[in-house]
Amino acid sequence: MKRGSVLHLQKVAGISGSEAHLLSLLPRLRDRGWDVRMLMLHENEPGAWEFANALTARGVPIDAIFLRADVDPLAFVRLVAYLVRARPKILHTHLVHADAYGLLAGTVARVPVRFSTKHGFNEFREAPYFGLADRAMASLAHVHIAISRGLARYLEDVEGFDGESFEIVHYGIDPDGEPKPYAAGDPRLLCVGRLIPIKGHLVLLRAFAAAKRDLPDLQLDIAGRGPLEPALKALARELGVVDSVHFLGHVNPIQAAIERAAVVVVPSMGEGFGMVALEAMERSRPVIAAAIGGLGELVRDRAHARPAVRHRERRAAAPGLPRPRGERTGSHGRSRAVDVPDASHTRRGGRGVRGRGAGNSRRRARAHLRPVLHDEAAGPGHRPRSRDRAGHRRRPRRSHRRHDASRQGQRLPGGAATMSEIA
Repeated sequence: MKRGSVLHLQKVAGISGSEAHLLSLLPRLRDRGWDVRMLMLHENEPGAWEFANALTARGVPIDAIFLRADVDPLAFVRLVAYLVRARPKILHTHLVHADAYGLLAGTVARVPVRFSTKHGFNEFREAPYFGLADRAMASLAHVHIAISRGLARYLEDVEGFDGESFEIVHYGIDPDGEPKPYAAGDPRLLCVGRLIPIKGHLVLLRAFAAAKRDLPDLQLDIAGRGPLEPALKALARELGVVDSVHFLGHVNPIQAAIERAAVVVVPSMGEGFGMVALEAMERSRPVIAAAIGGLGELVRDRAHARPAVRHRERRAAAPGLPRPRGERTGSHGRSRAVDVPDASHTRRGGRGVRGRGAGNSRRRARAHLRPVLHDEAAGPGHRPRSRDRAGHRRRPRRSHRRHDASRQGQRLPGGAATMSEIA
C-alpha cells in the first residue's frame, strides 16, 4: 500500500547538484512505498528535458509547467490548478523558483504538509530586500531544510534566517564498485562544475599557472559548460597554459573523468554541499577544496583531501599537490564517502555526515504525519480528523463548520526530518 502522495517541485535548467540528488532520491523513495511524483518548472531548456528523460527512465512520473519569465502569473494559476487536482499530502520545494511559486500555491491549494530545501549559495540572495521576501515565502513551509550547516550559516548571515531552524540533510550517493587506481604518468587535475563566476574557475587557472612553475608536466581538465567558457579560454592563453588546460564540456557519467584524474579540485567561492568532492572521495581521489560552505563539513584536511585557504576571487590559493600521500588521502576519502548514507538515508549532524539527532527528528515527523497519512489510507469517503497545530485530536465542537486537516494547516515543528528520513 502506498504510504502517502509526495510531490517534489523544482525549476530545472540542466542536471547539476540538486537535480542529481533528486535523480537518486526519488526512485529510492518509490522503492520504499512512497507515491512520489515530480513537477518540473522549466523554460524549455534542453537540460530540463534531459533531466525529465532521466527521471522517467528511473520509473518516477514527471509533469511540467512552462515559465515564460521569472514572474509568470499564468504559470502560478496552472500550478494552483495542478495541486488542486493532484491533492498531494506533501509538497517538497527545491530552489528559489519552486519556493516562490510552490509554497504560495501549496498554501492556496491547502496542501497539508509543505517542505522547503535550500541547496546553494547564490549571488542574488545578497540583493536588497531579497532576504525579506525569501523569509516571507519560507514562513509558508512547515519544515526548512539546508544541505549543510555552512549553508544554514550563510542564509543566517545574508538573509536573516534563524540558522538553527534548519534541518541539516546532506546529499548522499551510492558506492559504485571498487575505484580504479590512477594509472597516468603525468599529474592531472580535474575540476567539475558549471562555468560561472561563483565556481571559482578564474582563481583555479591563476593557481594552476603558479603550480606549473614547480610541476611543468601538470595538466588540468575542466568538465562543464557555461557562459564563462570564452573568458576562461582567453585567460588560459594569457597565462601561457593553454596547452595544459583541456575543456571537456558536459561529461556523463562523471565517474570516468574522476578516475582519469590524480586529484579533483573544487575552487568554489560558494558551495552548499560539494557533491563533486563526495563523488571524488568515493572514487578514492584526493580533493583540493576551498574551505567554504558545506565543503568544510565534507573535506577533512590531511585525511581525505586538502582544503585551500578561504578565498575571494582576488586571492588565489595555489594548489599544493599531495603527491607523497595521494594514495593514503584517497583511500581515507573513500572510507568517508562510503560511510555517508545512501541517497534515501541522508541524515543530520553527528558522526561523519550522519547524525545522532536524526532518530528524534524522524519520530516527531512520524507523529505529525500519521494523521495525514491515516486520512489518505481510510479512503476517499473518509472525513479527515480535526487536529490542532501540535497534531493532537480536537474535541468535537457544537458547530456545523467543518474542521478538516487541510483547514487546520497541520504543522511540523522545526525538528522534523525529510521524507527520506521518515521512510
